[in-house]
Amino acid sequence: MIRRPFLAAVFACVASVALVALAYVDQKILYEKASAYSTIVVTEEAHGVRVLRFGRDGARQSVVKLGDPDHLALPYARVALVGLALAEEPRRFLVVGLGGGTLPMFLRKYYPNAIIDAVDIDAEVVEVAKKFFGFREDELMKAHVGDGRGFIEKVRDPYDVIFLDAFGSDSIPPHLATQEFLQAVRRAVTPGGVVVGNLWGRSANPLYDSMVRTYQEVFDELLILDVRGAGNMILLALPRKQPLSRDELAQLARKVSAAKRFSFDLGDPVKYGFPGAHAKTPHGRVLRDADLGQRQQECMRNIATSVYSRRSPQPC
Repeated sequence: MIRRPFLAAVFACVASVALVALAYVDQKILYEKASAYSTIVVTEEAHGVRVLRFGRDGARQSVVKLGDPDHLALPYARVALVGLALAEEPRRFLVVGLGGGTLPMFLRKYYPNAIIDAVDIDAEVVEVAKKFFGFREDELMKAHVGDGRGFIEKVRDPYDVIFLDAFGSDSIPPHLATQEFLQAVRRAVTPGGVVVGNLWGRSANPLYDSMVRTYQEVFDELLILDVRGAGNMILLALPRKQPLSRDELAQLARKVSAAKRFSFDLGDPVKYGFPGAHAKTPHGRVLRDADLGQRQQECMRNIATSVYSRRSPQPC
């Protein structure tokens, strides 16, 4: 006799498989391959829109409409670009976490004379960005294969804007969230620059408050933007005191989008959500390298010795 709990488990499994299948009914799978770090899946939807995921049921990492760098379908992307309002005419950009190349390709269109470096730990992701998403290197825009932390720790010529957008299938790698890492990031940004961090919010990230608290420990000013229709929070971290109200930040952002002739008003994301972050949050703790497990610390040492060699570091 088959017990009801067993039947319930079977039905739940079938339902889960069916939901995943339905999600791909209107999509064509162009590429699926397991790399050293994840299973990379590229699908194509209507109107030439392509999506990058890590695993078939993973969150959308990048959404690109071929030939249209203005197509920023993921809500967090436009919010992250608000950081442009906090750096005067940036000439050097660093993007940690290439994905499909959405941010670098947007920046290349509107900042044609800027140096743009993008770093991704997975060589397969870089190749997929080039083959399926239209990412192209040139004299000023380069993709680097390596761990973001190792790259940042070796920076000698600081950047005006640093985007921290490195996610695994569901979270930020732990060694890219500690105080020691953010201290290296602060050294790698110009005094008049900005660091833009993309985090999952409190509802999906049990370490959210601790991550915010760690940013507050390292940087002199922290502004937080809520992303409409998503679980992301965008952190704007400054290596200087520059307190701004919602209206002041929106005005600065609007000036950038008007001057650069963006296809959208960069001030709009500021009006949606602007939680205060001037006082240090009492709910989190400062994250440190010493808090990482032994395996993660060994992985960090491996990354440090291999990031610029021909040997690829092993995943943490």
